[in-house]
Amino acid sequence: MEVLQVVADLVCTRRVAGMQAVSLRVLQSEQGVVSVASDPVGVPEGKWVFVTTGSAARLAMPDPLTITDLAICGIVDHWECAGNAPAATPDAGAPDAGARAGVRAAP
Repeated sequence: MEVLQVVADLVCTRRVAGMQAVSLRVLQSEQGVVSVASDPVGVPEGKWVFVTTGSAARLAMPDPLTITDLAICGIVDHWECAGNAPAATPDAGAPDAGARAGVRAAP
C-alpha cells in the first residue's frame, strides 16, 4: 500500500464494460509520480489517501470484477510528508478523528 494525494477527477466518457460506473481520480506521490486510481470511497481533490495495487485493488471495489490495478481504500486523516510539514489534518467532526492509526477506511 502507498499514500498518495488526489489532485483531480478524471472524466472518461467511453469505457470498457468492466469500468462503466467507476469513479476515477488522478493521484500524485510525494515524489511527483502521477497515477490514476479507481475510487470506491468518493474522495475529494486535495485529500491524501491510501491505495492498494494489483489483484487486491479489484477486491477493494464493490464489484471485484472491476478492471483496475490501483484502488483507493481510504482517506488519510493525518499525514506528514517527508519534509515534516503537515499535509493533511483530521476532519473536525469525524468520529475517528483521534484514532491511533490516523486512517479512516471506506464505510
